[in-house]
Amino acid sequence: MDVPTAPTIILTGSATPASRHMAQENTGVQRRAAIREHRPPPRDPGGPQAPAPVVCPDALPAFHEIYDTHFDFVWRSARRLGVAESSLEDVVQDSFLTAYRRLDSFEGRSSLRTWLFGILLRTVRDHRRRLRRKPSEPLQREPVADVDSNPLEHAARAQAARVVQAVLDGLDEARREVFVMAELEQLSAPEIADALGINVNTVYSRLRAARKAFDSGVQRHQERDQRRIR
Repeated sequence: MDVPTAPTIILTGSATPASRHMAQENTGVQRRAAIREHRPPPRDPGGPQAPAPVVCPDALPAFHEIYDTHFDFVWRSARRLGVAESSLEDVVQDSFLTAYRRLDSFEGRSSLRTWLFGILLRTVRDHRRRLRRKPSEPLQREPVADVDSNPLEHAARAQAARVVQAVLDGLDEARREVFVMAELEQLSAPEIADALGINVNTVYSRLRAARKAFDSGVQRHQERDQRRIR
């Protein structure tokens, strides 16, 4: 799906409340359009911010069921957190191995999804620290499944994916983590706070900053593409 280009707003003099509102609406539209194809299907009819159900430790499914159910989520999240393709399998397997070892300690205070993301996040951070001690490897772009019969539509989707990944790569780690969890994986603020070990106000603060940085990044890419066309 094409990423729509928001109309350019030229402001003269001091910005009025109406013009500021229009500018905010434009950037919000750009962000939603850019990430629409990267979101998983809604988890339930309660909406994207409805928290995942909390599982009682006594009712935990078998580990192979947890693995099968959440593998795509963990794999996808690792990519979006910046893990290179060459390291992706190791990071995901390490995350599930840690989850297997710690399954008996799961207390049911959060959803399995949130608990797994917390484990993945610590694994990714350890991976980053190891990379800093040796020559870096380039980050890989998230591929787009070739499901479009229309070549033009597929090209547009691929371009949108490249833009999203490039903008994510430009965010610092703290903002990127919150943005991926909230905007792409659609976790609620309490779930994010639990996974990151921070308070909800900090989640909202980082998310506002991440959205602002993401919107600016998308706008820069669109302006650059427009200059190429001219």
